Amino acid sequence: MSTPSVTELPRIIEAVASWQQEGSPIQVHPGDLGWYGRFGAESLAAALRVWSRKGDAMAVGFLDESELIRMAISPAVGEDHVFANRIADDFVDSLGDVLPSGRGVVEARFGSALQQSLSDRGWTEDDPWTPLYRDLASPVPSPSLQVKVVGVELIEDRVMVEAAAFPGSSLSADRWRQMAEGYAYRTAECLVGYDEDETPVAATTVWSAGPGRPGVIEPLGVHGDHRGRGYGVAITLAAAEALRRMACSSATVATPSSNAAAVATYLAAGFVTQGEVTDFCRP
Repeated sequence: MSTPSVTELPRIIEAVASWQQEGSPIQVHPGDLGWYGRFGAESLAAALRVWSRKGDAMAVGFLDESELIRMAISPAVGEDHVFANRIADDFVDSLGDVLPSGRGVVEARFGSALQQSLSDRGWTEDDPWTPLYRDLASPVPSPSLQVKVVGVELIEDRVMVEAAAFPGSSLSADRWRQMAEGYAYRTAECLVGYDEDETPVAATTVWSAGPGRPGVIEPLGVHGDHRGRGYGVAITLAAAEALRRMACSSATVATPSSNAAAVATYLAAGFVTQGEVTDFCRP
């Protein structure tokens, strides 16, 4: 297990992109790393842990802003129990240093070998999440909002909606610029939706992993003063259409199952789910 340098980020992001497969469980996506890039490339590199084989990255752990380690695993080692045991042993040996005050949660939704290794070590189920996806083979209905792609002239609108949708939001104009300068944002777009009065009411960021691969929505929100008017569904449809323009195979998202309003919004926008998933909580 190693912590990468800033110069290694493009290689790692490309590796994580190559592991995204249609029909596989949702795991850490380049967009998750790209969104964290708003804190800067140095912070993103420090938040990553990489497991390699013969010099090639085979698994990436992403330490998000809470007590969660989110995993991305190459399909080449998804069933490799020796490699999985190596990762699980590293969790046991070093997780206390990484998360000294937290209970420790690992998001391992892909890779049955790692899931088995964690279970064998007494890791238990955490709170449920609902992953959802929408196939993008067919056109997406037009949203009932005017939607604009964010450039430098719309940064303030993007930041304002984020703050109004998520109290305590860490996005600022400077952080948006840092994110937009990041390697992962080369295949991403921020969108802002405006009502009939040209008021910004909803926003999202969408991330591609490359043509023919699942794209991800991260994040998506509606201004707190404008909820209950269908804007959530509208900006979700705009997000899906943006990913379709990028030649993504599907639009994916995951939300805590306890957030019933978010789950209902994605379902209303034509997303489907195959049930809940749980993360692994340290014993």
